[in-house]
Amino acid sequence: MTAPQRSDDGIFRVLVLAAERMRARGARYGDLRAIRRAQEWLEVRNEVVDRAFATDDFGFGVRVLVGDAWGFAAADGLDEASVFAAVDQALAIAHACAPAATRPVGFGARPPERGRYTTPHDVDPIDAVSPGEKVALLTELTAAMRRVTHVVSAVASTVAVRTDTWFVSTEGSRLRQRTLVTGGGITATAHRDGETQQRTYPKHFEGNVQSGGWERFLALDLKGNARRVAEEAVALCTAPVMPAGRATVILDPSILSLQVHESTGHPTELDRAFGEEISLAGGSFLTPDRAGGDYVYGSSAVNLYADATTPLGAGTFGWDDEGTPAHRTELVREGRFVGYLSGHDAASRLGVQSAGSLRTTAFHHVPIVRMINVNLAPGQVPLDELLADTEGGFYVSQPKSWSIDDRRLNFQFGCEAAWRIEGGRLGTLYRNPVYTGITPRFWAGCDAIANEDAWSVWGYLDCGKGDPIQTIHVGHGVSPARFRDVEVGST
Repeated sequence: MTAPQRSDDGIFRVLVLAAERMRARGARYGDLRAIRRAQEWLEVRNEVVDRAFATDDFGFGVRVLVGDAWGFAAADGLDEASVFAAVDQALAIAHACAPAATRPVGFGARPPERGRYTTPHDVDPIDAVSPGEKVALLTELTAAMRRVTHVVSAVASTVAVRTDTWFVSTEGSRLRQRTLVTGGGITATAHRDGETQQRTYPKHFEGNVQSGGWERFLALDLKGNARRVAEEAVALCTAPVMPAGRATVILDPSILSLQVHESTGHPTELDRAFGEEISLAGGSFLTPDRAGGDYVYGSSAVNLYADATTPLGAGTFGWDDEGTPAHRTELVREGRFVGYLSGHDAASRLGVQSAGSLRTTAFHHVPIVRMINVNLAPGQVPLDELLADTEGGFYVSQPKSWSIDDRRLNFQFGCEAAWRIEGGRLGTLYRNPVYTGITPRFWAGCDAIANEDAWSVWGYLDCGKGDPIQTIHVGHGVSPARFRDVEVGST
């Protein structure tokens, strides 16, 4: 439903009354979140609008703990009667499930959180920029790419998501947040000599998305990259295929961010490690018996961490969806696995602090353990020195297909382009590169990471997890990194 215009005080009044109702009816813990989520996606193909949609939904979700059993209910709108009815429904579900509870739920009292958070931004991407202005810019981008001979299709898109959240808990927390995620990208498809190839920028599908306003889309400089992207698509049509064998590769941030997402972010989700996502999203090779810092995940050069305070991160916020303040959690320290993404309940089962990673993007979804920003810490080597020190290796760019098993161990990534590194520069271009690996062996081969000057933040709009599935936006900060003895080839 379209969100009504209501004051913060009015929304909080209803939520506080509902929290009092929970306490009065014996809830051990409870929280409520009202969520308004506005999203806009525009896509132009060959100077014609190909996709355009906008949504604006508003509703609330109720989560309650009775004994060791959870109950959840949700509805759209926010009238007092509906909220009270949802509280009663959630309580009834929890009471009904309590006799079948299979484990103690660790959920000790926490100090209440109070405050407001708004994503730093200059221009609201939905209200302050008209669809007409956006379409005109996207149309110009596709026209620029199509002026390159042999380009047969050109696509440009922009996306924006604005989420308003009002959160109240029986512990006394009262939080107001507004997050903004904005981005876009371009794609050129070329056909020449019987071969069709595609080149994207900044990366596939939604392009790159970051926390912030319309200024984040403009900072992508799609206009300045349109001709290069189109020319590379054409060049790929006549480029040789990637030679097969074992090689040294440097992964560009566009593909390395996805590598981090799939082989670090997902396996460090603690509910997966407990085996509680097997039915849909799978499990994890990082099982609880490997926690504590002894398990070797990668080389000593590898430091990975989760941080919901990362500037520009698509997974940046003030508090997660159970009121835990955003903070940094180490996942891999000098190659050793040391921590998980978690919420309060899952973390308490290991006797550790919550990573502040219980999240949802929709009022009708129960919060679950999700990625926030999972980042690879930069190294010490300038990128030009890293290239100069990798003579004969390959620089690999842009994912276009990938697969990974349900424990996040064996993977294969197909990419758009690779270049042989020759004389410290990108030399011969290859099409259809593929690389494969086993997660801990692959990261063990990471012997160098470019320094912070090459570090950048990459966002993914629709990370999927849960049953029924939920999608959420996450971020990954990375620098180009070098991996030794990698199996490579081509599709």
